[in-house]
Amino acid sequence: MMFGIWRKALAIVALGALVACGSGTPPTPRGAENVAVNRYLWAASLDVLSFLPVQSADPFTGVITTGFGTPPGSGRAYRATVQVTDPAMDARALNLSLLTANGPVAIETQRAVEDAILARARQLRIADGAL
Repeated sequence: MMFGIWRKALAIVALGALVACGSGTPPTPRGAENVAVNRYLWAASLDVLSFLPVQSADPFTGVITTGFGTPPGSGRAYRATVQVTDPAMDARALNLSLLTANGPVAIETQRAVEDAILARARQLRIADGAL
């Protein structure tokens, strides 16, 4: 009787150890991870904000961080952080934070830059023949 209880307990522990080892799916090879951002929004963001020095760009998280730079024809320096959050080409997938040395920019300025990025993304998509 005691032997049966110990045997069941040992079987449960062994099963738990097997489950803890992994799900049985092979690991993803390095460099083969899926990029979960829209490539057109990503490229358009880099293109539209090309006057800003890129400090970091991570296509896996979709975050682009820039340093301060001055656009052509302007005397004001800007800094941007862009996050592309979705593989869909949608305005909701684009998050932009635009700053000056004095703080955040006017909402109209930020919207104008967002619109420029979205328009450029559409141009890139059409040029790629993806429609």
